[in-house]
Amino acid sequence: MRCVIARFPFELTKVGVLESMKGIKPEPVIGESVAIGRCHYPVKQVGQVITGQDRRDFSAAEVSRAMAQLGFTCRTLPQAVPAPVGILNSLRHDSAMLGAPVTA
Repeated sequence: MRCVIARFPFELTKVGVLESMKGIKPEPVIGESVAIGRCHYPVKQVGQVITGQDRRDFSAAEVSRAMAQLGFTCRTLPQAVPAPVGILNSLRHDSAMLGAPVTA
């Protein structure tokens, strides 16, 4: 499959990506990730390995789009879920009872 990453064209195949990532230790995932084999790699790490480019030269979205088109599973980190209102009210009540203000 032909795709453009950081304004450069690449011919990528699923087998080629699997071969490129073989033996590469996954870095800790703190953002978007792609599942390759049994491992989850940060999208930027995969992009760097398969293109040979610096991670600052391309966006995670470019690599995620290419990996999804090749059939890999891409994920984003779930958004932070705000605490239920009842818990905050309880925390405020308990803090008030102790005499300490809550900053939330």
